[in-house]
Amino acid sequence: MDTLTPTSTAATTDSYRPALHFTAKDTWLNDPNGLIFHDGVYHLYYQNNPVGNVWGNMSWGHATSTDLLTWTEHPVAIACDENEDIFSGSIVHDRHNTSGFGDGSTAPLVAVYTSAFKPGSLHEGVQAQSLAYSLDGGYSWTKHGGNPVLNRGSAEFRDPKVIWYDGGADSYWVMVAVEATDFQVVLYKSRDLKAWEPLSTFGPANATGGVWECPDLFPLPVDGDPENVKWVLTVNLNPGGPNNGSAGQYFIGDFDGTTFTSASTVTEGLQDPDRLGDYQWLDWGRDYYAAVSFSDAPENRRLMIAWMNNWEYANQIPTTPWRSPMSLAREISLQARDGELCLVQQPAGDWTALAGTESLHLSGTTIDDGVQVLAGAAGTVQRIDVSFTPGGAEEFGLILRGDGTKGTRVGIRPGEGTLLVDRRESGRTDFHDSFPSIDSAPIQATSGSYDLTIFVDRCSAEVFAQDGQVTMTELIFPAETSTSLAVYAVGGTATMNSLQVAQLG
Repeated sequence: MDTLTPTSTAATTDSYRPALHFTAKDTWLNDPNGLIFHDGVYHLYYQNNPVGNVWGNMSWGHATSTDLLTWTEHPVAIACDENEDIFSGSIVHDRHNTSGFGDGSTAPLVAVYTSAFKPGSLHEGVQAQSLAYSLDGGYSWTKHGGNPVLNRGSAEFRDPKVIWYDGGADSYWVMVAVEATDFQVVLYKSRDLKAWEPLSTFGPANATGGVWECPDLFPLPVDGDPENVKWVLTVNLNPGGPNNGSAGQYFIGDFDGTTFTSASTVTEGLQDPDRLGDYQWLDWGRDYYAAVSFSDAPENRRLMIAWMNNWEYANQIPTTPWRSPMSLAREISLQARDGELCLVQQPAGDWTALAGTESLHLSGTTIDDGVQVLAGAAGTVQRIDVSFTPGGAEEFGLILRGDGTKGTRVGIRPGEGTLLVDRRESGRTDFHDSFPSIDSAPIQATSGSYDLTIFVDRCSAEVFAQDGQVTMTELIFPAETSTSLAVYAVGGTATMNSLQVAQLG
């Protein structure tokens, strides 16, 4: 069933169900798992409760796409049983059949996942790494009879991301996983995906305000230069994000096949709570967690998806029968900006394919002190591209999914050097005390202007600022009738250099 096409029935029977983001039809989902591009298809597996819309009964759900914009949901791929829950992990295409799971004509896909062993099982209370394999392109899976393949006897050892390390004659599989409560990434190597030996550890470092989860490790060229390649280690943590709750951080450095060495560590050991703003975050919003990247993406692109929710209120968001969306897929690049390396993120996919015929174009507009609703800009699913030049205003920006002066404010405070999302009047906020919030991120003008691309969906706003150098992802739950778009300024004026609003779907 197609759960994400703009014309799908599911998208019109629930005022909060996204038109642009994947959701399960009628169940709970969280962390993306096993992301892989295989035989022309993007496979999104994810933590799923097949029988409810709150966390529990962890299994791997499954969806596919050919364009990263529309997704088709499939039956549960790897199900929990009486012995284990199926926690997060990754999938590799075992092209050379190193595992021996192939049948002589088909190289297997191999899922490496965390077995969370239940009371009464042989490994009760332990989290260890296990395997399953598929010979039909990822639609049906068989658990390995020798599971688990890597057991440290730990209750908090999880979330394996496996990559192929190309060391010429000495090439092998590398696993990055976490000892979650030790704030430590642990690295292992294997020739066959079954027997693993330790390589090294990384951490604690930078943000350690909550458990470490869902790591990833990948190379990226700096500014597209294949002769200048750095490695990026991403680590998600909960809580301890820059605006409270769940978040993802990253480190930039080098990997020699054994050890990851960070060149961007700010704080060794346990974090300094006053330095959260100095760390490098995948996203500064409240609702971008467990981000991991696709294996084998075409043209060596680095594509990433995250769970669009926050563990502070994840089980309470006001949606039914489904609960939790995924973020948009993003293409990740590594660029030098202002003398420092940083990840730059852009929404992936051909967005012109979803754009409707209606759009609004404005230029050279003065924003007076107060709120000005924009005629012809109303909508519920939109792409907004806007550029501002500051004037005397202390704050200026847009009010999304509004109803007069109320709505979700996306603003700039140039004197503070901050981008903010204020969702205190965004709609439904009463389901959890921590949901109504003002969240902020550091931002600096580029050639005197602030440029934002914002994707507005029925329950979210994803902000890409300064060409993707800063991102903020936030859930919102506006009334169905709250569709206006407004500009505002506080304490003076500003200039909206240009505005383009495209209705999507």
